[in-house]
Amino acid sequence: MKYPKEYLDEIKNRLKVSTIVSKTVSLKKRGKEFVGLSPFKNEKTPSFTVNDEKGFYHCFATSEHGNIFDFVMKTQNLKFGEAVKHLAQLAGLQPYMFSKQDEEREKKWNEYKSIFSHYVEFYHNELLKNENYSIARDYLKNRSLGKDEVKKFKIGFIEKNPNFFEKLKKDYSEQTLVETGLFYLDEKKKIYLERFRGRLIFPINNISGQPIALGGRIIENLDYLAKYINSPETNFFKKGSNLYNLDLARKLSNKIDHIYLVEGYMDVVGLSKNGIDNVVANLGTSLTDKQILTLNQFFDDIIICFDGDESGYKAALRAAENSIKELRPEKQISFLFLPDKEDPDSYVNKNGKDYFIDFTKQTKLSIHQFIFSHYKKQTKNNPSSMAIFEKKLRLIANTIKDDFIKKYVLEYFLEKIAELTPHSNKNNKRLYSKKTKSLESTKKYFKESQFITGVELKEFSLIYLLLNNLSFFQANIHLVENIKLFSEINKQIFNSILGKLKSGEQMSIEGLKLDKQLLDKINKFAPIKHILKNNADNDNQVIELLDDISKDLFNYDLEFRIQELESRFSEDMSETTFNELKLLKNERKIN
Repeated sequence: MKYPKEYLDEIKNRLKVSTIVSKTVSLKKRGKEFVGLSPFKNEKTPSFTVNDEKGFYHCFATSEHGNIFDFVMKTQNLKFGEAVKHLAQLAGLQPYMFSKQDEEREKKWNEYKSIFSHYVEFYHNELLKNENYSIARDYLKNRSLGKDEVKKFKIGFIEKNPNFFEKLKKDYSEQTLVETGLFYLDEKKKIYLERFRGRLIFPINNISGQPIALGGRIIENLDYLAKYINSPETNFFKKGSNLYNLDLARKLSNKIDHIYLVEGYMDVVGLSKNGIDNVVANLGTSLTDKQILTLNQFFDDIIICFDGDESGYKAALRAAENSIKELRPEKQISFLFLPDKEDPDSYVNKNGKDYFIDFTKQTKLSIHQFIFSHYKKQTKNNPSSMAIFEKKLRLIANTIKDDFIKKYVLEYFLEKIAELTPHSNKNNKRLYSKKTKSLESTKKYFKESQFITGVELKEFSLIYLLLNNLSFFQANIHLVENIKLFSEINKQIFNSILGKLKSGEQMSIEGLKLDKQLLDKINKFAPIKHILKNNADNDNQVIELLDDISKDLFNYDLEFRIQELESRFSEDMSETTFNELKLLKNERKIN
């Protein structure tokens, strides 16, 4: 018996290949792909690649190739059905048992899916083409939304007195139509009404991109109607298990490591219109464990950004207390608070994408910082209040499932509480101040060095070596003239020094007229400076150091070319590319 294609696709959509493979193979990110040692052969040099975007792995050493099902079957010695059950469990899906109930459910799912597809397509086209829908188009225009956004999100509009129920009744039973949640029976008039009449509709898709529910917004100011409504829960739609726009946003997870979580459909559409597509919305309910776990499958940092008012703040606090338990060492949950009366849609429209991203970087708070800050504001400076404060934070920390994260979050809370009673450290004030100063200096150095890449540090070492041995290199120009650098500014400095060396003129560092800030940076961060200080005027040592640096730079170039070819091979799978790749990898082994 064959598994339904939709069931297998759902598993593949919910699980990244790298997530499954990394349970067996230690992977490192390289460009768009991951690399690691082959699980199919003993090797010292990584020849195994994973491409989440393409949905497959490839082993260059053994030519093994496939998707997540193939990988689990081959590495765990499972049959296909066993691999499907194992992966379905990891993906949070019910096992498919091939029973009559499963077959009946599959039939109902196909009907449900078909009804929603027809419904969404019909009202989307009506919004785009029907002349009577100008009021809805004007509303969208006033919200700075045009045809591109309408098409991208398949937004539709339902008039006040629609009759689409009658059209659908020709192909589906009344019971099936009602079970979708799109219609309900008016008991007094004994007629079926459309739940979203008079509203813009936003299709809520499952992770595979199929519409399974709707969100609706009124476009008139009518106090007796809720501004937003969602589909009721059905057999195929659970609010706490789904997120608006996840089907599109998840495709960005190979390029972007963070995702914005907002409150409303219009926030998603507004951010997307301004070029921020890594955004999803929860569906009118409190944030659930399932939603956090789903986002964690694709992104490393969830940035929760609710409206900048009291209700938005309260929703953020509920989200923080509920989601902190799902924190893991490799994952983050952060909070972004907008100015009062602003929501993500209004704020990004007013200030633009770049400002919004900078605002995020400067003001986002990690989840434990937010929780501490909130409860600190509720605390008075007396023993009873402080005791309640500490007890509350301990209770929150103890909900965290991962033991390592639990330990460090609790330590953070307790250290911050200790800082609120500085009088206990009076006797150690001098020592404490000294330590703090040292720590701040280290932090500053670390922060600055974080933005310098490994190859830049190698280039700094090369330039530092040249500058401190100008006479030697002027007499031995052949040693450095063929070395290749990669970062633009270092390349310019290197070529400038090389030009002076070749001129034969007597040289000094001052005479080179290099930018003082750049020179300071090189002198500060060049790793080689500590070695060179102990080996002044030692020509043999200089040659050895130069040899090490030039080899590292050559290998960096080699790795870059290998990465490019691996990426090309994942697309064209050609023999020519594969052979080029083998040659380069052999060259890497030699070096």
